[in-house]
Amino acid sequence: MNRRELLFWLSALGGLGPKALAQVLENPSRLYDLPPYGNATLLYFSDLHGQAFPHYFMEPPNLIAPKPLMGRPGYLTGEAILRYYGVERKTPLAYLLSYLDFVELAKAFGPIGGLSALTALIRRQKAQVEAEGGRVLVLDGGDTWTNSGLSLLTQGEAIVDWQNLVGVDHMVSHWEWTLGRERAEALFKKLKGEHLSYNVVDELFGDPLYPAYRIHQMGRYTLAVVGATYPYVKVSHPEEFTEGLSFALDVRRLQEAVDQARAEGADAVVLLSHNGLQLDAALAERVKGIDLILSGHTHDLTPSPWRVGKTWIVAGSAAGKALMRVDLELFKGGIANLRLRILPVLARRLPGAPDVEAFLEKTLAPHRQHLFEPLAVSESLLYKRDTLYSTWDELVGQAVKALYPEVDLVFSPAVRWGTTILPGQAITRDHLYAYLGFTYPDLYLFWLRGEQIRNTLEDIASNVFTPDPFYQQGGDVSRVYGLRYVLEQAAPGDVVVTLDADGSHLPVQIPELVAAVEHGADLAIASRYRPGARVEGVPAVRRFLSFGARLLLTALFPTPGVRDYTCGFRAYRAELLRKAVERYGDRLVESQGFAVTAELLLKLRPLRPTVEEVPIVLRYDLKRGRSKLPPVRTIRQYLRMMLNLLGR
Repeated sequence: MNRRELLFWLSALGGLGPKALAQVLENPSRLYDLPPYGNATLLYFSDLHGQAFPHYFMEPPNLIAPKPLMGRPGYLTGEAILRYYGVERKTPLAYLLSYLDFVELAKAFGPIGGLSALTALIRRQKAQVEAEGGRVLVLDGGDTWTNSGLSLLTQGEAIVDWQNLVGVDHMVSHWEWTLGRERAEALFKKLKGEHLSYNVVDELFGDPLYPAYRIHQMGRYTLAVVGATYPYVKVSHPEEFTEGLSFALDVRRLQEAVDQARAEGADAVVLLSHNGLQLDAALAERVKGIDLILSGHTHDLTPSPWRVGKTWIVAGSAAGKALMRVDLELFKGGIANLRLRILPVLARRLPGAPDVEAFLEKTLAPHRQHLFEPLAVSESLLYKRDTLYSTWDELVGQAVKALYPEVDLVFSPAVRWGTTILPGQAITRDHLYAYLGFTYPDLYLFWLRGEQIRNTLEDIASNVFTPDPFYQQGGDVSRVYGLRYVLEQAAPGDVVVTLDADGSHLPVQIPELVAAVEHGADLAIASRYRPGARVEGVPAVRRFLSFGARLLLTALFPTPGVRDYTCGFRAYRAELLRKAVERYGDRLVESQGFAVTAELLLKLRPLRPTVEEVPIVLRYDLKRGRSKLPPVRTIRQYLRMMLNLLGR
């Protein structure tokens, strides 16, 4: 780490006075020193997915929520999640939380995770607490043993060996069962900690196969940890992996486990859960007596606890990005208060654990060449997580299409795990395993009718977008390469707003645009060519291109009510867009680049929309980052788009 990188890192933390800055410059690891708090500490991580080595992991650009769940934790991304938690951009926490500025921050802060750095961080935090006379539990939220090269090549054993080295006290499960029941049960026996589950039971008789909870003495008070396995294992994976087992969600059984733990003297109850954040929030409202839920499965990260009724909820991130330190103030009735700290696992900034590094070196030796041989170099950012689309799934679709040219459509699973590959980074088999690390990696070829495809997509969408968390039984929307489709979430009367997300379009103007639609317009445009408009900081070349495009489009495609054809800050009546999709289908948007904005407007003309323009305040001087408008290419795109429309 050079001085420039260190200064960037430290300045990004914000709030450090000169004295604190000098201390950190002398010893950066002091950032992880926390003063004592409370009388019990939980060190929690989740959804590691076998990622043994430092890597990159970008958060999703899009998280589309069912309407009743919009704006709540678990459905926030980008600027919205930073604003919700009060996090500044370009800070270490922003690097963990948001996709914004990802490549820049990845180069500044380096890769995250890795078993060596995570181990050293756990041990350091545990030693700090125990030195003050406190008690610590190390809790693993599940999805730990599979979905990476090392985990698959050792059938999960290497990861269990690591759990034993780090001292995991309890874990829960989900993808672990895709190793098969016999293998999973053998590894649970090898685990020195304990697998807890209230809902892994014998399918025929309903007998529990694992302890539902354990009670720990934490100084003067007692703490019960209850385990919850992902309840839809049999829905998500081939049934032959878990023959004879049931994982069903059972609110009554969970309530009985909590009540029994209380009856045995537990002062506080923590649910170590792999249900996912939304389902855990729903359970917090139905199950009484749970003080804290440590929530895994949906890969969410909560910088501050989410309070639902009388229950706190903390989500534990994924891929080894962070260690959650939860300090509890226990009392006879439960948890009086807590302190949550996210400890970023910035692999280049943390010391490693020598014994874990030696263990990994020995375990990796037979597989090193296979896993880390460079196969290609990525020309663009490859990522996996998103509600609808990812560049990785696009690449997979292209690869399958290249192997099987007769295939029209390629479906790929929308799992949340994976890794991120930066532009210019070498791609290795270890990366491929991080994306394709299934124990059932078969590729199937089907003949399907259009009706079957439509029904399949509707079933997937109804699962992902159901507002009832008890019926959400999977990840994101399955990817389809070779097909464009529309998910109709907008209701009659809804308004769809588009704007540039670079800071030049001011969100404070959205109510004015929406009001225009609510008062009768089908389309409202923030216009640079209406009285009262104000434009600041726009370069001369952009002014010239915009004005020239306006003159040409007005001459060739005169549209009532429109003076500004190229501004993308607009409010559409949802019904207008629906009619446009019905009219044009996949041909609604055919151009590329900046010409898309004008093309969409011109294709709405046959629908005779009522258009109203409001004066814009365009603050190009507030724009973040460099302009992405190449003048020559943009002119070509506009001319090609206009010629295509004139030729019809």
